[in-house]
Amino acid sequence: MRVLTWNVWWRFGPWQARRQAIAATLEPLGCDLIGLQEVWDDGRENLAGWLADRLGMHWTWAASDRPGRWHARLGESGIDVGDAVLSRWPIVDSATVRLPTAGGRDDGHRALYARVEAPGHPVAFFTTHLNSAPHESAVRCAQVRVLARFIADHGRDTPFPAILTGDHNALPDSDEMRLLGGYRTAPAVPGQVLLDAWEYADPSAPGITWDPSNPYAALTHEPPGRIDYIHVGAPGPGGLGHVRSVRRAGDGPVDGVWPSDHAAVVADLAAGPDREGA
Repeated sequence: MRVLTWNVWWRFGPWQARRQAIAATLEPLGCDLIGLQEVWDDGRENLAGWLADRLGMHWTWAASDRPGRWHARLGESGIDVGDAVLSRWPIVDSATVRLPTAGGRDDGHRALYARVEAPGHPVAFFTTHLNSAPHESAVRCAQVRVLARFIADHGRDTPFPAILTGDHNALPDSDEMRLLGGYRTAPAVPGQVLLDAWEYADPSAPGITWDPSNPYAALTHEPPGRIDYIHVGAPGPGGLGHVRSVRRAGDGPVDGVWPSDHAAVVADLAAGPDREGA
């Protein structure tokens, strides 16, 4: 099962050319489940819907209820921003939870859940976008606590481990990422562990998803970091859902156009239990 997460940078920059580059990046990957952040909807078209039609996938999305700062940055109102899930298989249920701000900036971030009817078992799939300011670690910790409970509430009744994708705006050794994982400190939900898929990557593989070699990221003058993640719950029976491989995608231009200011992360998960002796 191939899973991808990607922050697609809303309507910034040359967005019409960028969406073609996003689609061109996704098409050969053959993903089964995709979590997208900073998806736009202009009232006539939704980027996730446009991509789903092009890729032959199902989709759902959740909009921010406070898009004002986004409109101010773009100098244009009337365009929603939010998160989306694309799935090769039918999405039979979905839900959202509003993430707290704990005194930080309120951009209306939510977490989006989609229950996917994958062959053999349903999959609980989540995507989200946490607050971005470097000093907002405490805000992100509060958001992680709500997110972890949301995952626990919706990911229990299937043998396949829950999958969380997102732009978490936090480095792997941060308090919020340790809290989310639940295996380097006490978990936000007792007994719940969410494994960082990148820990299964080739140690020599480039892992930075916010990279100043990308000209859009370079505009911020921020240091490089791995801030985009796929997390997977503890494997199910026979290793069901365990991470087989992980790598970056979307980390270079397509016909001269960078698809986003972030790189994507793509992981291959075991779709069934390991065969004895395999």
